[in-house]
Amino acid sequence: MTQRWFPSSAAAMHHPEIFSKHDMEVLQKMMAMPRTIENKSRQQGIYESIHRDLLVAFGTWEFDPMNVTNPFPQNEGSVHIWQGREDRLVLVELQRYIAKKLPWIKYHEVPEGGHMFVMVDGWTDRILKALLLGEEPLDV
Repeated sequence: MTQRWFPSSAAAMHHPEIFSKHDMEVLQKMMAMPRTIENKSRQQGIYESIHRDLLVAFGTWEFDPMNVTNPFPQNEGSVHIWQGREDRLVLVELQRYIAKKLPWIKYHEVPEGGHMFVMVDGWTDRILKALLLGEEPLDV
């Protein structure tokens, strides 16, 4: 018998209120596919996985992310943030703030994208073209 001392994570349990409409469509497609990746990520148990996520999200880091300097001062590369505007797990306001404070970051906001927009057909190709060829996606 397992006793639960804390409520489960809404994201880990796939509660619909935490996901955007588009994320729910992606989740439905994912449920129909083999779940080998999910099983590997949870080999040590769902609570270990959630524990590590919480440590990263709310723990003390050894540096202040807002003090990170441009790793490409000669413009030999670039740093990009891709953010779904409808993401309910990583707030769009947080990513906008980071992009504003660190102007060397190229910020891309996907208007109808949720947390899992990269799993929507075509988005990985658009991102790779932007990164490798410098093309801006038409939908952003």
